[in-house]
Amino acid sequence: MNLFPHKKTRHLPYIYSDEDVTALLEAAQGFRHPLKSSTYATLFGLLAVTGMRVGEARALDRRDIDWNEALLVVRESKFQKSREVPLHTTTIHSLRLYANKRDEFFKRSPTQSFFVSRVGARLPKATVSYNFVQLLRRSGLAQRRPRPRIHDLRHSFVVNTIRRWYDAGLEVEPRLPSLSTYLGHVNPSATYWYLTATPDLMALAAKRLEGAMGELP
Repeated sequence: MNLFPHKKTRHLPYIYSDEDVTALLEAAQGFRHPLKSSTYATLFGLLAVTGMRVGEARALDRRDIDWNEALLVVRESKFQKSREVPLHTTTIHSLRLYANKRDEFFKRSPTQSFFVSRVGARLPKATVSYNFVQLLRRSGLAQRRPRPRIHDLRHSFVVNTIRRWYDAGLEVEPRLPSLSTYLGHVNPSATYWYLTATPDLMALAAKRLEGAMGELP
């Protein structure tokens, strides 16, 4: 009998500050090719403000952006589920600027992909990962510990969202299902992990619980 079943371990996340994200996007401006520079600044900026998975962003097609409604559609993502992601006006503006620049380079694009490489093709996973490492080095983030990953942009989005709820005095638990839907999680337990993996969020939760317990008769 296995009295101590194997417990899945997860990578300790790096939580990006606003300054970190800014440094990462500014580093992208250092790419010599103007389209490449715009592509990676827009791609990683989108991940930071929406919490999307990088694979979902790479898979976006032009038809997936609803300019009038300011939202994008993630089609058949990790769990074969589609969802709509509302966008802030500044985000939709940045995406439009990128789309205009992309179309200047490729009047007749060979792909329907929203984000494209310098040759007009959909961004390969390996290429995105390679260029992300280059940006970490240029921005000075490569020396941080734990070492920042692309997926940590998603983790940071979740953590910062929950922090804002705590700071505003809102109840977090009732809001987790909505956040799970937004992120494309199957159930809130997957979202809850982001909270448990971040010590300061756990401290905020404990403080909130302590306050509630103190009010009990």
